[in-house]
Amino acid sequence: MFIDTATITAAAGRGGDGSVSFHREKYIAAGGPDGGDGGRGGSIILHVDDHMGSLMDFRYKRKYTAENGAHGQGKTRSGKDGKDLTIRVPRGTLARDAETGRILADLSGGEPFVLCKGGRGGWGNKRFATATRQAPRFAKSGAEGEHREVRLEVKLLADVGLCGFPNVGKSTLLSVISAARPHVADYHFTTLAPNLGVVRLDDERSFVCADIPGLIEGAAAGAGLGHDFLRHVDRCRLLLHLVDISGREGREPCADFDAVNQELAAYSPELAARPQIVAANKCDILEDESAVDRLRAHVAPCPLFAISGATTEGVRALMDKTAEILSALPPITVYEPEALPETPDDGVKTEIMKEDGIWTVRGAWLERLMRDVNFSDYESRAYFEKRLQANGVYEQLEGLGVQEGDTVSMYGLEFDYVP
Repeated sequence: MFIDTATITAAAGRGGDGSVSFHREKYIAAGGPDGGDGGRGGSIILHVDDHMGSLMDFRYKRKYTAENGAHGQGKTRSGKDGKDLTIRVPRGTLARDAETGRILADLSGGEPFVLCKGGRGGWGNKRFATATRQAPRFAKSGAEGEHREVRLEVKLLADVGLCGFPNVGKSTLLSVISAARPHVADYHFTTLAPNLGVVRLDDERSFVCADIPGLIEGAAAGAGLGHDFLRHVDRCRLLLHLVDISGREGREPCADFDAVNQELAAYSPELAARPQIVAANKCDILEDESAVDRLRAHVAPCPLFAISGATTEGVRALMDKTAEILSALPPITVYEPEALPETPDDGVKTEIMKEDGIWTVRGAWLERLMRDVNFSDYESRAYFEKRLQANGVYEQLEGLGVQEGDTVSMYGLEFDYVP
């Protein structure tokens, strides 16, 4: 089964907590703090695997969690870092943020991509020792790792895309020009998944060709198979548009050509503007010779070649022209990651409101800080006061009109304000 889209949930590991410990050894008095740091949480990394052809592996497993970092220990022993989790994806996979649709990475090259970064480990109490704070009885908690819901999309890496109505001979042509062996049969929608083939004309000329399942009217809106597989034409530098010129199925070649182009334009105007070569296929069973001339006039200025995939008539000339046009076109499209919209830094954002005579202070940084503080220890409380002062909490309270003796609440901690 060919699966080219999948949505997964990825969560990096949490950093380990720092340790609160003091050196204890015979004959050594007041050994001082020796709490070690927590280990870094494991990250989640996307890596290209050329042996994967689809996202089938993500059909049943959709949640990926990296290992947490270990907590620090005494004797300045740092916790072990969590193991990174590597997720393998096919080459050409796009990773998007599931909520916003923003492109996070294009896995077209060989470079791995860190999808979710592991949380940093917390500092042990040895890190907080100073000349005036010689016995800190607090440490820092490990940070949470990044987590996000991600949509994976495979966009085939091909130079040339074979497009056209069902049963016009795309799979037959691919089997003739490359070593690919797609299923070929005389009925519509024989091809249910894209096929890739490498076309080698000589030692210096080669390109990758993709056989895209047949399009029909309404494909861009979801009809048939085209809606599922139009994305695979996105990267193609050149479109090879096959038209059944024989008329055996009672179809009008010019109308078919226009219908497919309308679907391409409806899906992406940029895609419809790509260079095209028209191949009038099945000319070996053509009864009305004038049909080729009518189609050539209709598709101008696109070059047209009358071919037969079954007998290979005209195929070599078509491939030579394809290679010639490709040599003048830019390389395959690689999508750049989309930057996050610029927003104010809320790393130390503090929200203060007054309800029922109580000043309530909130902030993500404050919640993390309070997890690390030992309020039964004088030096730990002094460190807490210093952080509040440095982040402007007292200044902000006074600017809002706090008075001496007013009650201030911070995540369950309440105290009377004293300027």
